[in-house]
Amino acid sequence: MAVFEYKALNAKGKNVSGIIDAESTAAAKSKLRQKSIFPTSLAKIESRSGIIEKKPLDFITKFRLFGTVSSSELSMVTRQLSTLLSAGFPLVKAVETLVPQTKSLTMKKVLSRIKNAIEEGSSFATALALYPNVFSPVFINMVNAGESSGTLEIVLERLADFTENKEDAKKKIQASLAYPVLMAAIGFGVLIILLTYVVPGIVSIFSDMNHQLPMPTNILISVSSFFTVYWWAVVLVPFLFFVLIVFAKKTEKGGWFIDNLLISMPVTGTLLKKIIAARFTRTLGSLLENGVPMLTALNITKTIADNQVLYALIGKACDAVEQGGELGDVLSRSKAFPGLASQMIKIGETSGEIEKMLEKTADLFEKDVQTTVTAATSLIEPVIILVMGVVVGAIILAICLPIFEINQLIQ
Repeated sequence: MAVFEYKALNAKGKNVSGIIDAESTAAAKSKLRQKSIFPTSLAKIESRSGIIEKKPLDFITKFRLFGTVSSSELSMVTRQLSTLLSAGFPLVKAVETLVPQTKSLTMKKVLSRIKNAIEEGSSFATALALYPNVFSPVFINMVNAGESSGTLEIVLERLADFTENKEDAKKKIQASLAYPVLMAAIGFGVLIILLTYVVPGIVSIFSDMNHQLPMPTNILISVSSFFTVYWWAVVLVPFLFFVLIVFAKKTEKGGWFIDNLLISMPVTGTLLKKIIAARFTRTLGSLLENGVPMLTALNITKTIADNQVLYALIGKACDAVEQGGELGDVLSRSKAFPGLASQMIKIGETSGEIEKMLEKTADLFEKDVQTTVTAATSLIEPVIILVMGVVVGAIILAICLPIFEINQLIQ
């Protein structure tokens, strides 16, 4: 069965669009007319297992077709699929039922193609693997383990929980940082406006006098002149520095240097290591709990570290485990991984409850990260206010000092 994308008019004469499964173009038109939808264009977008058959796609269509799906939407679809399977729906029927319920056009197309791939004999995990922009390696391997063990609906429910918890933790950190970042941006913008527009008009009065100006006023005039003439450099230099960092991170040596520097910094480095440890233990624990072998799980989790130092460390752990060693021993030898996390993993390996200990470790570090971020943001806000107060006060003082001197001369 093929998948068609249509644009049409409904019974009220409004433009509608979507996708529909049918054996042929004629069958697709017939199914649409039965729903009181009258197609103005109809294009076959798939032949087999998600392979595009029609004309080459333009950039916009490619973006819509192969774009990523939000975590919240993926979580919702996963939970709905788990519910349908638990209710006794066959897999193909469950996926087909979700297609019209999904709002995202990208997800509609992906689900339709997955259904067709399953009907053609592919496993669910194999069908998911056709869309790496939508389904992560963790998602695919957990589904594969669920299919093999016959517990697919349970695995899907855990995946939904895993995705939701990850998104919630991310949103909490973003929410905690949003206000301080906004305050810093507004403060910097106000400072630039003061130095480039307000201050020059005031200090120009003093520049025309033959009177010797105080040092703070001279400094303010120099700073204001610099920002007025070289304002473009203030914007361009940070942007070029950011671009340089991005390109350097893509190289092997540059990426290693930057990643090592990030985790070696006194405060932010410790926080970053805790974030990576929480993500690593949570993902590894979920994979192991759902039947994924340790070596396979480690090879999957090292890709989510997003840090070359930690990536190499987990790679060493893979080699050690393959040779009969223990994961906790390898991790404990490196300062790049939190010592408490490696000790808890050791305890889990000794007690034979590595999955539970990984989950406890993830819970511990996620709460620790949230507490640290909340405490840091509560300190950042008054610091930003204090710095802005000092800067504005210094500007006002530099403007007022020559006025006071002139008044004394007049008297």
